[in-house]
Amino acid sequence: MYSSRKRKKKNIIIVVSIIVITAIILVYSFVSYRHLSFIEKGFKDVFVMVQKVAMYPFTILNTQKEIDQSDSYLIQKNVNRSLEKEIQELKDALKLNKTFTEYDVVNATVLSRNKSYWFNNLTIDKGSKDGIKNDMAVVTNDGLVGKTTKVTNHSSEVKLITSDDLNYKISVSISVGEKDTYAILNGYDKKTGMVKVTGVDKDSEARVDDVVLTSGFGSLFPRGIYIGVVSKVTRDKYNLSKTLYVKTTQDFNHIHYVTVLKEKKK
Repeated sequence: MYSSRKRKKKNIIIVVSIIVITAIILVYSFVSYRHLSFIEKGFKDVFVMVQKVAMYPFTILNTQKEIDQSDSYLIQKNVNRSLEKEIQELKDALKLNKTFTEYDVVNATVLSRNKSYWFNNLTIDKGSKDGIKNDMAVVTNDGLVGKTTKVTNHSSEVKLITSDDLNYKISVSISVGEKDTYAILNGYDKKTGMVKVTGVDKDSEARVDDVVLTSGFGSLFPRGIYIGVVSKVTRDKYNLSKTLYVKTTQDFNHIHYVTVLKEKKK
């Protein structure tokens, strides 16, 4: 009896230890600014598969309680609106296949987002098995979303252009009349919901309603991907440069489908 109890206790300790170690590895693997090891990629792929199962839609809202008919109608109406929006996003993603004809593209579904880092990154259901690599441009029909990072066999993280990572800089061009002004997209203003373009020359004629696109410099993002339009222009306190606040068409609160630009077709 004592031996059986001791063995049972030992098994519980082993199981708990495995869970703790797995949790630590998962948390560690989600930390930004580092590449994943082979083991971490394996754990993350398993985690993603669990997420896919967990995200399977529930059709029964509550079988234990009676729901008022008017409440039921409102719930169904909201569900229908949400589904219509997602269907439109999917259609837009498929349209991009025809827009970026010079690139091999991969359409992907957003699996998850961390509430604490909502505007920093998201996870999609495509990975190295689909030809995805780090630093590939991710777009929607509304423009640039971000770039791929931490690619595993079956999933990838996408670092959004709204990320608060100060080292994450994107070269952009601002169409000013018949010429372009070049600057850096870096930063997001949560109050206004706009991305910031910094380092604009003080003598630049960039103004409200000018269009902002990727410049193509640095070979990370293809040239000409739409980002947004200038909504506000400010100067630094020393009047040495300007900062542009750019309003995007993309709703970064609601992204369900994206398109990854793999590489130029040969």
